[in-house]
Amino acid sequence: MIRRWLPHVVLALVAFALLWQLERGEGGRGQLAELQARVAAQQAENARLEQRNQALAADVAELKSGEAAVEDRARAELGMIKPGETFYRVVEGEKPAPATDESGG
Repeated sequence: MIRRWLPHVVLALVAFALLWQLERGEGGRGQLAELQARVAAQQAENARLEQRNQALAADVAELKSGEAAVEDRARAELGMIKPGETFYRVVEGEKPAPATDESGG
């Protein structure tokens, strides 16, 4: 009677081992899901960096195309002025506190 069930038990154990390998083993579904998440994160990072590279390439092209962009950048980032220009800096002070009536009446 044991001989009759033995092939079924062995087959069930082999099937269980294969399913275990599929789910938990190296290259299994768990590892696949982890790798897919890492790939998605890397693709998002690549897209962000691609946009940044495109913006930088546009800046480079603009700077190469004319002096106006170079002048604007020198004025904005370096605070440079042309010879003969006068630079005025407007500094806003603190606003005075509203006056209070201290007469008590």
